[in-house]
Amino acid sequence: MLIIMAALFFLGITSISYQQVGFSLLVFMGFVILLLLVDKEKRFVQSLLLAFLIGFVIFMVSNDFVGTMNISKEIKIILNRLFLVFIIIGIVSNLLLFSKKVTWYNNKPDWKNPIVLPFHKVNTFWFWLIGIIVNVIIYVFFIAQKDIEYIQTLFLFCLFFSIINAVFEEFIWRGILLSALQEHTSTGFAVFVTSVGFGLLHLSIGFSIFLSLLISVAGVIYALITLKTNSIYPSIVFHIVINIGMVYSGFII
Repeated sequence: MLIIMAALFFLGITSISYQQVGFSLLVFMGFVILLLLVDKEKRFVQSLLLAFLIGFVIFMVSNDFVGTMNISKEIKIILNRLFLVFIIIGIVSNLLLFSKKVTWYNNKPDWKNPIVLPFHKVNTFWFWLIGIIVNVIIYVFFIAQKDIEYIQTLFLFCLFFSIINAVFEEFIWRGILLSALQEHTSTGFAVFVTSVGFGLLHLSIGFSIFLSLLISVAGVIYALITLKTNSIYPSIVFHIVINIGMVYSGFII
């Protein structure tokens, strides 16, 4: 049943991103039918994913409206990221409806727990730091091809976009959803749903399906770091660095 829930969730994100109204309605109908069939524990998980999709619809409608406004592309992108608050409102409302505590790994990072690989243990702090350094080196190659004026012009946009996007996305995926799903399903299912869902959400801003699924791998890394440190803050910092690189590399604007 959990696999069916996840499949419907992924189909919902995809169909809403591509604005396929008819298919999206079928997905919502599927959720409603499942709500009537599952037990109370799974009903909470089902309604949590459904609440996300409802918030996502409002997010898309709001962005369509902003798209008609005569404002700069930079402001439209910032508003797009701010509208993620509708998804947050949706999932938080669902938690409150079921009298669940809203948690999001709001702790000081604990770097003591290593990342265990099949034949090796990796210090989580060094895994996190090396990951950041590798991405910085990759993006520097693209950024070095831009002129100084271009970098200066985008500085404020880059700062606001990177922080808002990282904080909101991590709060949604590695904060509330990962915490709630881990408590009511399993760690593996929670990581799978939040990572693939995180990647697919990028379809809504024009990324290809291949690139969106590739971003799901980053979602797994963020989730792993969050779980090992019991804190959302290292993944937020990692995400901010990635966002800065993407802006200055020309992937965002």
